[in-house]
Amino acid sequence: MVWIKAFIAGFLATLIFHQGLFAVFYLLGAAPVPPYNFTPTPPLGVPAVLSLAFFGGLWGVALWAIAGRLIGAKYWLANIGIGALAPTAVAMLVVFPMKGLAVSAQTWIGGLVLNGFWGLGVGLLMVWMAAKAKRQP
Repeated sequence: MVWIKAFIAGFLATLIFHQGLFAVFYLLGAAPVPPYNFTPTPPLGVPAVLSLAFFGGLWGVALWAIAGRLIGAKYWLANIGIGALAPTAVAMLVVFPMKGLAVSAQTWIGGLVLNGFWGLGVGLLMVWMAAKAKRQP
């Protein structure tokens, strides 16, 4: 059950935290494209933001596997640090080149900030779901 919660936390953190901060960047002129992109992605035609959230869910499971046993500051630092580094490295070194997208210092920094905030969101959502489960009879 905890793995399903981790997937849900990663999925929702993508929609709330990652894309929410991306919206702030866009409104400030720091992001060239708008958030919540509903353009269909090949091969299934799924909206891009839902594809991103699905992979955010998978990353949430991986993040929980690493940080889930930690407590206190270590838990939060692991969620933010691993959340920032792992997805950003895969995006910049694999996904962007595969899609023919430019990789620059700006995309690295933006990715680290966005994904670190996503990791914080995963941590918060996991804590919230655990607290909610404890309140139920």
